[in-house]
Amino acid sequence: MARHDHAFSRLIDDASTTPIDGWHFSFLEGRQTSTPLPWDYERLAAARLASAAHVLDVDTGGGEVLARLAPPAGTIAVEDWPPNIPIAAARLQPLGVEVRQRVDGRLPVADAGADLVLNRHGDLDLAEAARVLRPGGVLLTQQIADVNEPEIGEALGAPAATFPNAVRDLDDLAARVEEAGLVCEVRAQAAVVTRYLDVGALVLQLRAVPWQAPGFVAHDSLDALRRVHQRIEAHGSFDVTSVRFLLHARRPRRPGPTS
Repeated sequence: MARHDHAFSRLIDDASTTPIDGWHFSFLEGRQTSTPLPWDYERLAAARLASAAHVLDVDTGGGEVLARLAPPAGTIAVEDWPPNIPIAAARLQPLGVEVRQRVDGRLPVADAGADLVLNRHGDLDLAEAARVLRPGGVLLTQQIADVNEPEIGEALGAPAATFPNAVRDLDDLAARVEEAGLVCEVRAQAAVVTRYLDVGALVLQLRAVPWQAPGFVAHDSLDALRRVHQRIEAHGSFDVTSVRFLLHARRPRRPGPTS
């Protein structure tokens, strides 16, 4: 028992002190696995970037994904999480990408200023996306469902995390696309199972994404985390579920008919 307590304490202490910056999540490599999606967001985005001149990346994080896509010079990356701003700027400015901070719901971009809007797991305000898209412009987004990984809340004795503009289901997504005046060209959803292979990986996840469990502090939740640790020891992983959505939509070149 003492050996198990030592292993648990070491995992919690290490995860609580590991430096975390940006959104690369490399600290979870080998410690977390997820069901592969039936689509490849980065491949789809790269294909769109090949013919785009004015690109906007919404909630770019530390710019990790956008940098891999080799965006054209003049691309604008928007981020609202203050710790990520200098990280994204250091990574993206050498590529000719301007990083702007969003301080409210409005995107800091002029009307009809983009012909491609990318959004991977960022705040999805479809009216704002429609506003900044040029006629004929495209929105490509991958989203997380409104209730994400509820098993974490259950394990910690806290409500499941929810997000104001998150998608409920495909019908909700279609209705919101239509309301924003966009034309849906592709929409899809897929279930994802994420497996945390040690309790430290879960602590790292919640430190990196603090809004997933507001107020979480590992050393204040030791009893709950010890139960997660014991579950992993017994079954090999702590499994959580979520849903992902893919949307490819376009702003019409001409306004639709009026009634």
